[in-house]
Amino acid sequence: MAIEESVGDALRERGEFVATAESCTGGLIGSLLTDVAGSSDYFDRSVVTYRHDANLQSLAVPREMLDGGGAVSDPD
Repeated sequence: MAIEESVGDALRERGEFVATAESCTGGLIGSLLTDVAGSSDYFDRSVVTYRHDANLQSLAVPREMLDGGGAVSDPD
């Protein structure tokens, strides 16, 4: 069983939902989760941003973090 199916089964059993906020993945995680039939039982929403301005506005990523190491760097 694929990981996205296992995650979906676990969420469905618990009656929980998932939402994603993605940047450098370009929406891949949300896509994988919603490729599973019945994912509307547990998938709530997804926000995909890519440029720094979008990360600031939509995801409230601090400017200092983006200016320091960029959006894909490990925090210090």
